[in-house]
Amino acid sequence: MYIPKHFKVNDWAEITGFVARVRAAELVTVDTAGQPVGTLMPCIWDISNVDDANYGLLVMHMARANPQWKSIELGASGLAIVHGPQAYISPSNYEGKRTDHKVVPTWNYQSVHLTGRVEVSEDVELLRHLVSDLTNFHERERPKPWRVEEADPKYFEAQLRGIVAITLRITGVEAKYKLSQNRSSEDRRRVIGDLGSSVRPDDQEIADEMKKTL
Repeated sequence: MYIPKHFKVNDWAEITGFVARVRAAELVTVDTAGQPVGTLMPCIWDISNVDDANYGLLVMHMARANPQWKSIELGASGLAIVHGPQAYISPSNYEGKRTDHKVVPTWNYQSVHLTGRVEVSEDVELLRHLVSDLTNFHERERPKPWRVEEADPKYFEAQLRGIVAITLRITGVEAKYKLSQNRSSEDRRRVIGDLGSSVRPDDQEIADEMKKTL
């Protein structure tokens, strides 16, 4: 990922927290014909065993009917893209609009790229554990969390047979928050005000994230 120094994020807690908040990643791999393919999947980033060369595991599951998993060869590389909010930035917010007119539109966003080796498993016990963990993770903030034990056992087992486990053993982490950090404080405040008055949820989220950088 191209990351100018203004936009690079190095804080480990911020990066892992961002992925946990987004809760899904687009896994991109290359099939046997050399074509890139991608699937958006809910995920959990397991960081219980991290060192200088290993950044944990990104755990996901894919529909068995999806041909992508069948094209993933042993030891294949993968890229998981985690996108946050994004917003169009109008040059009308810049001081240059009123002076030299040397301004153009841009796009603000937050993104994390995780790279590593992809592993595929059809092991039913692993899938049962994976689905339980994902369910508990996503249900934890609900007043009455639903548990997989509440599902009809035969129905649940049939559903497990319809998916495969996907694990990305992460060897590289890149994070980019493009939030107008290369603009003046005055320009950034005008952008924040503009986005904050928008009806688009992403615009408002970017405005809130920009406030943290001032």
